[in-house]
Amino acid sequence: MVENILFNPLAMVLIATGFTWLMTALGASSVFLTNKISRRLLDAALGFAAGVMVSVSFWGLLLPAVEMSANSGLPSWLPATSGFILGAVFLGLTDRILPHLHPGCPIDQAEGIQTTWKRNRLLILAMVLHHLPEGLAIGVAFAASTVAFTIPSITAAITLAIGIGIHNVPEGMIVAMPLRAEGKSPLRSFAYGQLSGMVEPVAALLGFSLIAISQPILPYALGFAAGSMIYVAIEELIPECQRGTNTDLATMFLILGFSLMMVLNVAFG
Repeated sequence: MVENILFNPLAMVLIATGFTWLMTALGASSVFLTNKISRRLLDAALGFAAGVMVSVSFWGLLLPAVEMSANSGLPSWLPATSGFILGAVFLGLTDRILPHLHPGCPIDQAEGIQTTWKRNRLLILAMVLHHLPEGLAIGVAFAASTVAFTIPSITAAITLAIGIGIHNVPEGMIVAMPLRAEGKSPLRSFAYGQLSGMVEPVAALLGFSLIAISQPILPYALGFAAGSMIYVAIEELIPECQRGTNTDLATMFLILGFSLMMVLNVAFG
């Protein structure tokens, strides 16, 4: 039974994104314990999430894309670099169009097309924008394991999913806690917080399906996912964690998050 799952990448995509969704829900469940979060803890969580995201983008996506292109007849850097730029441009355009509000910002600082939507919906859309490249990265990573079809390639995809799951704990908290602080019930705040993680299974299946249709685009897709994730980290997470007075703390947790994923990827990926 275990072997059947291990060598069925599609099943593993569903399990992996189920895990990342569960970790988002775990973070959101903090609203059942308290009705507010200190700015110090929030900045540390944002910094940690940013570190994990940047580390995963390099060790789990860009480096494999470069290695995969070594014998392609093209410069080994070209697929990863072009995919990386396209991913960042795609997220940049989506960021300009999709109405959303970053956690901690007042409603008049909502980005994207102007709308009359309320704050909670805009917060969720911000996290949907955030989770989209993460789900895509998981789907592409498991698609890569079908190409190599080796235990190390499967382990690398699992490691990436674990890293994104760890990173999703503070993200679920970041969405749910502001809603709880505004007076929403714990159950409703939790429901909204975990809802943002639902996009990851959809995005993962999309990424996996694209590679199944056309394997040659795999290194480009790995770069695309990395570019999308780096855009989110630089445009949202890093500025937000540096907004207050806990800049040194946030920076150290960013380094901690990056280091943790570097160790996991080098040791197990």
